[in-house]
Amino acid sequence: MDIKPSGSTPSRRMPGDWFTGTVWQDPIIEAPAPARIRAAHVRFEPGARTAWHTHPLGQTLHVVSGVGRVQTWGGPIREIRPGDTVWIPPGEKHWHGASPTIGMAHIAMQEALDGAHVTWMEHVSDEQYGGKVG
Repeated sequence: MDIKPSGSTPSRRMPGDWFTGTVWQDPIIEAPAPARIRAAHVRFEPGARTAWHTHPLGQTLHVVSGVGRVQTWGGPIREIRPGDTVWIPPGEKHWHGASPTIGMAHIAMQEALDGAHVTWMEHVSDEQYGGKVG
């Protein structure tokens, strides 16, 4: 058993290569092999978002505060709120982030396949992000 005391792992500002705007991540767990789970508490300032990306074994997002947006490639932009849980299937190209005027925080959970948790792609354009929520 391993217990990580609250506050023992510093917050990380996420890099501009993969995110637009200011995004902070507080790691929850990156379990050692043979376990594959990784989870983090991720905070997006208003307008901040991920780049397009996929996960080899899928991703679960659980919204804890604020108002967010999520979209799969070719699908509508969906609004997400506290208590909502989003499942993104393996290999599905998607992005997620805050609304333009309200920040959002979620718990992100995904498993690794052959050591890889995510494949990053191009940034979400302002036009894509500002599309109609539906």
